[in-house]
Amino acid sequence: MKFDNILVVKNNKIAQVTINRPNKLNALNSATIHELSDAFEDLEDDEDVNVIVLTGSGDKAFVAGADISEFAHFSVDEGGGLARKGQEMLFNLIENLSTPVIAAINGFALGGGLELAMACHFRIASDNAKMGLPEVSLGVIPGYGGTQRLPQLVGKGKAMEMIMTATMIPANEALNCGLVNHVTTQEELLPFAEKIAGKIMRNSSVAISAAIRAVNANFEDGVNGFDIEIEEFGECFGTNDFKEGTAAFLEKRKPNFLGA
Repeated sequence: MKFDNILVVKNNKIAQVTINRPNKLNALNSATIHELSDAFEDLEDDEDVNVIVLTGSGDKAFVAGADISEFAHFSVDEGGGLARKGQEMLFNLIENLSTPVIAAINGFALGGGLELAMACHFRIASDNAKMGLPEVSLGVIPGYGGTQRLPQLVGKGKAMEMIMTATMIPANEALNCGLVNHVTTQEELLPFAEKIAGKIMRNSSVAISAAIRAVNANFEDGVNGFDIEIEEFGECFGTNDFKEGTAAFLEKRKPNFLGA
């Protein structure tokens, strides 16, 4: 699949997706959102991909925000449609992907860029990264899930402060408040992401997918996450990975997971 705004490279069962608009600080426009959606759907179906790392090109920005020129003159209905379509097409898609997605934040992650990173299963940042949701400075609010996912990660009070002040926070503060899991140097960012991906890939991909569904269920309105956990736990017992994992444990050897 050929793309104009992103790059996709696969190696050793890890796919690296790079948003490649360096002259625009990798800002999200509609074309890029469509390409990312297509890429993630394709990678989800690729049996040779066990982990996806999402990053931005260059050393300045992961994604510096949305392309404001595309929606500056939208009506109320058009604005609502923009948010709904983007959430359904990309942000919710990534969050619910059964393949683990790591955001490698290599610089500015602002507005839609931070929302994109928060949709990933977890985040790593370089020490030059800065993160924030500056939308209220434009007279609008985050529309790609930012008002929902940020409180889940950092708590209601911190999220309210970040959103209302439109302030950027540095990588170390993001680490301290739980917005990112790790902070590295710029040079170590992708190798560190690959190292974590390697740890993930030693485990059952079937069980990891079940765990993603169970964790996400806790944040769905009207869904009892404990019930989903029980269901997913039970389903694991019918998989080849469970048979292999338990046999390997009892036989004191490393498991050779092959899938469901």
